[in-house]
Amino acid sequence: MKSTYLTLFTALLLSLPGYSQQHAEQNHTKYVWPTDALVKQKLDQWQSVKFGLLMHWGTYSERGIVESWSLCPEDEGWCERKGPTADNWYEYKKGYEALQTTFNPVKFNPDRWADAAQKAGMKYVIFTTKHHDGFCMFDTRETDYKITSSKTPFSTNPRSNVTKEILQAFRGQNFMVGTYFSKPDWHNEHYWKPYFPPKDRNVNYDPKKYPAEWTKFKDFTYNQIQELMTDYGKVDILWLDGGWVRPFSTIDSTISWQRTIPFNQDIDMARIAGMARQKQPGLLVVDRTVTGEFENYVTPEQQIPDHYMPIPWETCLTMGDSWSYIPKENFKSARKLVQTLVDVVAKNGNMLLNIAPGPDGEWHEEAYQRLAQIGSWLQVNGESIYGTKPLAPYRQNKWAFTRNGNVTYASYLPAESETQLPAQVTLPLMPTKTLTLLGSKQPLKWQKSGATMTVTVPDKVRQQLAGQPAWVFKLS
Repeated sequence: MKSTYLTLFTALLLSLPGYSQQHAEQNHTKYVWPTDALVKQKLDQWQSVKFGLLMHWGTYSERGIVESWSLCPEDEGWCERKGPTADNWYEYKKGYEALQTTFNPVKFNPDRWADAAQKAGMKYVIFTTKHHDGFCMFDTRETDYKITSSKTPFSTNPRSNVTKEILQAFRGQNFMVGTYFSKPDWHNEHYWKPYFPPKDRNVNYDPKKYPAEWTKFKDFTYNQIQELMTDYGKVDILWLDGGWVRPFSTIDSTISWQRTIPFNQDIDMARIAGMARQKQPGLLVVDRTVTGEFENYVTPEQQIPDHYMPIPWETCLTMGDSWSYIPKENFKSARKLVQTLVDVVAKNGNMLLNIAPGPDGEWHEEAYQRLAQIGSWLQVNGESIYGTKPLAPYRQNKWAFTRNGNVTYASYLPAESETQLPAQVTLPLMPTKTLTLLGSKQPLKWQKSGATMTVTVPDKVRQQLAGQPAWVFKLS
C-alpha cells in the first residue's frame, strides 16, 4: 500500500509548478508517528474535525499582490515585482516595507469571520502570525516591524493585536486554533545580513562561517515562538512554513527543490518544540516538509493525493486563485469545494481552506456566500464527514466512502451536468439493514447483483434533493 500511494502521489506532483510542488513532492513513507500521549490525543482530535480555515493576511494586501514573494530575488513567476520601483530591488524592498506606515484595516472584525466559519462547518483555524516578509501580525517584543508598532496607523486601534483577537474569537466558537509562523524572515538582519545582497529565498551567508549571526537568528525565532505560545491563550497547532530552513541532514536529494538549499539552516526544532509543548501540552507541531518527529501531519499544498494515505495529512488550498488578497478574486464554486472536502476526507485527510482578508480588514462578500453554501450542505450531510474514518475502496469513480462505527456513508459526486441523482445507482456490496439518503427519511430499496448492490431512488426523493453538490447514502 505504501509504495502504491507514494508512486501515484509523486507521479501526480512531479508535473506541478514549483511553488506548490515544494510542499507536495515529499517522501511520505518516512513519516514519524508521535509518541507523546497528549500529542497523539490532540492528533486524533484534529483528524476528527476535518475542515479548517487558513488566513493569509499582511501589509501585502494593500497592493493586492502575492504574499512576501515579490521580495525574493529569484527568477520565478510568483516572485515577479510590479510597479514603478520593480526594476530596482533595493528601492522595491524599501517601498514594500513602508507599507507598514499605511496599513490600517479599520473594518477588522474577527467575530464575523468566526461566526461565518462556524456556520460553514469549519472546526479549526490557522492564522498567519508572520509570513516570510517578517511583518508580524502580533505584538512581538523582538522587532518593531509589526502591526502594533507606532509606525502602523492601526496600532491605535484597541484590537490592533490581531492575532490575539482572532484566536480569541475562534476559540469562542469552540475552534481548535493554530499559529502559522514563517521560519525564514526576510526582514531580519540576522537572516538576510545587510552586508550581503540576498541571492534567493535562503539565508544570504553561510551559518557555518558566521555562527554568531545564525545563533542570533535562532534566538530571535525561538523568542517569537515563545511569545506566541505564552501570551495568546490555548494554542493547538504550531504550523511552521519555509521548509528550506532545515538541518542539512534532512535534505532529500531525490527532491528537486531541496537540492537547491545551499546551507545548513538548523534552527534547533527540538529546543523550539520542547519549549512550545511545555507552554502548550499536546501541541501539534507541523514543520512543513521536514520529515521527522516535528512534522505531526503532512501538508500537500493546492493538491490532493489521488489515493488514500494512511498517515495524518491536510491539503491546504485557496478558495480563490490566490493565497493573499487580490481585488478581483476567482472563487471556486460551492459545489467544487464540497466535492473537494468529500474527496479529501475519503482519503484520510483534512481540508484547510484559505480566505484572504483585504487591506480594510474584511473578506470579499463572495467568500461569505461560499461559506454559507458549504454550511447548508454540511448541516444535512456533516455526519458523513466529521469523526469518520475512510473505508475501502475510499474513492471509486464518482463514489467516496467513509464510516463511523457500524454506519457506512457512500457519497455520490455528480458531474457538472448532473442536477439529479440517477434513478438507479450501483454500489459495492456492503452489509446493511437500512439504506437512506441524508436529507430524506424514506428507506430505499436495493437488490444484490454479484459483488454490487443496485439502489433504486424514487423520483420524489430525486426531486427533493436536486441540485446538491454531492448526495450521501447512509447504510446502517
